Amino acid sequence: MKRLALLFSLIAIMASCKQEQKPVITRSDIQLANDTLTPEALWAMGRIGAYSVSPDGSKVAYQVTYYSVEENRSNAVLYVLPITGDSTADYRKNATFLGLGSDPVWLNDNKLAFACKGEIWTMTAKGKSRKQLTHTDGAVEGFLFSPDRQKVIVIKQVPFHDIIQERPADLPKSTGRVITDLMYRHWDHYVESIPHPFLADVNSDGSISEMTDILEGYPFECPMEPFGGVEQLAWSPDSKSIAFTCRTKTGIDYSISTDSDIFLYDAESGDMSKTKNLCKDGGEFGVVPDGGFVDSPDHICNATKTLKHQFINTNLKDYNVGYDLNPKFSPDGRYVAWLSMARDGYESDRQRLCVCDLQSGEKRYVTESFDSSVDDFVWADDSNTLYFIGVWHATENLYRTNLDGQVTQLTSLQADWGSLQLVPSASAEDSSPRLLMERHDYFHPADLYLVTVPSGSPEGQSHEGLSISRLTAENDHILSQLAPGSCEPRWCKTTDAQDLLYWVIKPPHFDPAKKYPTLLFCEGGPQSPVSQFWSYRWNFYIMASQGYVIIAPNRRGLPGFGQEWLEEISGDWTGQCMLDYLSAIDDACDSLPYVDRDRLGAVGASFGGFSVYYLAGHHDKRFKCFIAHDGAFNLEAMYTETEENWFSNWEYDDAYWNRDRTANADRTYRNSPHLFVDQWDTPILCIHGEKDYRINATQGMSAFNAARMRGIEAELLLYPDENHWVLKPQNGILWQRTYFEWLARWLK
Repeated sequence: MKRLALLFSLIAIMASCKQEQKPVITRSDIQLANDTLTPEALWAMGRIGAYSVSPDGSKVAYQVTYYSVEENRSNAVLYVLPITGDSTADYRKNATFLGLGSDPVWLNDNKLAFACKGEIWTMTAKGKSRKQLTHTDGAVEGFLFSPDRQKVIVIKQVPFHDIIQERPADLPKSTGRVITDLMYRHWDHYVESIPHPFLADVNSDGSISEMTDILEGYPFECPMEPFGGVEQLAWSPDSKSIAFTCRTKTGIDYSISTDSDIFLYDAESGDMSKTKNLCKDGGEFGVVPDGGFVDSPDHICNATKTLKHQFINTNLKDYNVGYDLNPKFSPDGRYVAWLSMARDGYESDRQRLCVCDLQSGEKRYVTESFDSSVDDFVWADDSNTLYFIGVWHATENLYRTNLDGQVTQLTSLQADWGSLQLVPSASAEDSSPRLLMERHDYFHPADLYLVTVPSGSPEGQSHEGLSISRLTAENDHILSQLAPGSCEPRWCKTTDAQDLLYWVIKPPHFDPAKKYPTLLFCEGGPQSPVSQFWSYRWNFYIMASQGYVIIAPNRRGLPGFGQEWLEEISGDWTGQCMLDYLSAIDDACDSLPYVDRDRLGAVGASFGGFSVYYLAGHHDKRFKCFIAHDGAFNLEAMYTETEENWFSNWEYDDAYWNRDRTANADRTYRNSPHLFVDQWDTPILCIHGEKDYRINATQGMSAFNAARMRGIEAELLLYPDENHWVLKPQNGILWQRTYFEWLARWLK
C-alpha cells in the first residue's frame, strides 16, 4: 500500500509542475558492496539545501537535492519535519515528503510558498492543494514575500546589451558577439542579461500578476553576479521598505571594483528618488557623493596602487568602499545589519558585521574583536543581540555579539556550521533563544540541528548548558554502511618560526603500524579556510577510504588565524605560503610514522591547482605525482584572462606590462609556474572545465602540453561543459575515477 501511495503522490506532483515530464528522483536506498565510500555512494547522497522555520517555530521545511547518475540529472524535493528535539531515530517516519520544489518559505503555519521550474507555487504543509502563482515561462530566479504577505519581490533577468551588442535582426543565426567593454562574461556565461528585482502585489486569490522592475532603466545587477540570491535583499518588518545590495558600476569600472552598497527603497511609493545609500552618507542610487573616490588615470592597469590604501585612515562608518551585502532588519525595524568589507578591490577582506541605526544614521561595527570574517548572521528577538558564524583555527563555530560589540563564542566543535536561522519562541514563557543551523564535517554531509542557548547568561562569558539536538539524518542509511574515518589537528613550526595548524585525516580501519601513501592537500581561494568542510568532489572521506592519509595545512593566507596571517599571501603567492605547505608535509613525514615519505602526492584546485603547478618545479623530489584542477599556470596570461579583474589587481599587486611595477608584482610574475617547467620531473594530471571563465581552460591545457613536450608522464581531463566546478553526475563520477586511478598508478 505504501508503494502504491507513493506512486499516486509522484503522479500528482508531475501533474502539478507541468514542465516536469521526467520521473522524480528521490532518496536512494543504495546497498554498498563493502564499507568503503565510493564515487557512486557519494553521488547517491541527498544534499540538504534551503530551509525555513514555520512562524510558530514548530516545524521546518527544507530542500533536498537528489541525483541520478544513470540519467545524468538532479531534482530538488521538499520535506517538512517537526522541531521536537532529536528526531533522528524516527527521521524517515517523521519527515513528510512534499514533492518537487525548492526554496521553501512559510506564508503561515500551514501554508508554504516554494519554487518549481522557474515559477512560484503554494501548497499546504502536507503537500496538498498545489497552486501556481506566477506565469513567467520559467523566468523566476528567486522570490521574497513581505512580512504582511501583501507583496512579493521576484528576481528575473532583464536584457543587457551595454557591453555585448544585440545580434542584428537580419542575422538571427549569427553566433558572433561584438564586445565593447570588460565584464562581457562572468563565471561561466556571457553577460547578455542581468538580474533585477521586480515588485508585485499578491492578489486576494494569492495569484501574482503585474510586476514592476524596481531598477528599471538602470544597468546594474541586483542580486550581484555570479552567486548572489535573495539573501541580498530584505523586507522591513512593517513591509514598507526594502534593503537591497547593488554595485552601481558597469564595464571596466565593474571589473576592477568590489564596491557594492546597501540601499533603502521605499516600497510604498515606489519612488526611486527616495532611495538612500546606507553605506555612503549622502549617496543616491547610482550616484557617488561628493568627496568620494575618484579613479586615477592609471586605474585600469594599476588599480591597486590607488585602491589598496584609499580610505584606510578615513571614517569608514560614513563611507565604505568595499563589499557590503546581505542586509537584515532587526525585529523592531530600527536597525539594518549587513556584512561589510573595508577595502575596494579586495574580495577576501575581513567581513565585518555592520549595524546601521535608521533613526540616527549611525553605523557601528560590532565584531571588531573577532579577528576573522562573519559568514552568516541572524538577529535575536530583542533587536540588541546578533548570532553569527565565523571560522577560527580551522572550524566554523557559533558566536554572539550585542550592539556594543561584546563577542561571545558559544560553540567549540570540530565541525562547521554552515548557516543559521532564528526559531520563533513557542510561548512567552520560552525565553531561551533557539537557532536552527546546518552542520557538517569531514565525515558527515549537511544535516539540520537545533541549538538552544540558555537565557540570562552575561555578555562576554561562554554559555554553560547550551544544548544541540540533531533534527535530520538524511544520509545515515549510507553512512551506517561505511567504516568511519578519523581526523585530528596538529601544529608544527614554519620556516619563519610561526605556528601552523594542519589536519591529519586517516583512513578507515587505520593501522598505526602500517605505512600509508599520503596526499598534501593544497587549498584554493587563495583565502578560503581549510575548515571541516564537506565536498562532493574534494572529499577527504572518500580519499581516506581509498587508503590515503591526507595532510591539509592552514597555510599563510587562510582565515581564522588573524588578519596578518590572512593577508601575508596577497602579492606573494610563491613565498611563505608555499614554504608552509612544505613545512606541513615535512613535519608529517618526520613525526608521523605511518606517513610514507616515499609515496607522497600533492593535489589541489584553483589556487590549490596553481600551488601544484608551482610545487612541481620546486619540490626537491618530495612528491611522486601531482593533480591540478582549474589551476593558474601562467600568471601573465591569467592577469588579463580572468573576468573579475579586481582579483588579479589585488593579488598580483600590479599589471605585468608596467615597467615600474611594484616589487611584489615583479616577484609574482618572475615566479609564475610556467617559467619553471624546465625543472618539472614528476607525473602530473591536469583537469579543467572549458566554461571556466575565472581561470580559463587554456591554463590547464598549457600545463599539460608543457609537461608532454618535456617528456613528462601527464594526463588531461578536459570538460567542455563544466565551469570552475564539476556539477553533472556522470562528469563527477569520471572525475573521481580519473583522480584515484592516477593516484593509484603512482602511489600504490
